[in-house]
Amino acid sequence: MNVKSLPDQHLVEALRDDDSLAFREIYQRYWKKMYLLALRKIDDREAVESIVQDVFLRLWERRSLLQIDNLEAYLVTSVKYTCINHFKSAMVHEKYLAHAFVGYSDSISTTEDQLNVSELMSSIEARLSHFPEKAQTIFRLHRLENRSTKEIATEIQMPQRTVEHHLSLVVKALRSYLKDYL
Repeated sequence: MNVKSLPDQHLVEALRDDDSLAFREIYQRYWKKMYLLALRKIDDREAVESIVQDVFLRLWERRSLLQIDNLEAYLVTSVKYTCINHFKSAMVHEKYLAHAFVGYSDSISTTEDQLNVSELMSSIEARLSHFPEKAQTIFRLHRLENRSTKEIATEIQMPQRTVEHHLSLVVKALRSYLKDYL
């Protein structure tokens, strides 16, 4: 089958049937347009590459569930919403940094206080590194990127209750570990 000559709707149907050639053709047809669209919104080539990759990865992962009438519109919308989520995540990360470091600037007046804050942040990172990769990812997505447990569960393909359980274990362990700082 020559996928290059197929219209989008037939490619979507072939994609639903796990046809990797159809996926490759969709990617080749639309990656540049999606890249340029995201680049107009975000002036960071690495972030844009990641966004486009995520959009196509989700397309492949959800291929059997897709009900797409207009492939190009679907991809454009996906890129737009992924860009929005990128901005939200960046804003949350900036707020976290502002709170974690700049928020303490009034209370950190001595070198000793600055060292204590640095030590605390290092302790958190060190303790966090003892947890399994999934638990670390869940904690960072929830606490640093402000994602809900439902969003995290969907993203890492894990039941929401399991995500909540991992999060609760990490937070409990960190509280216990950092009780001298609190």
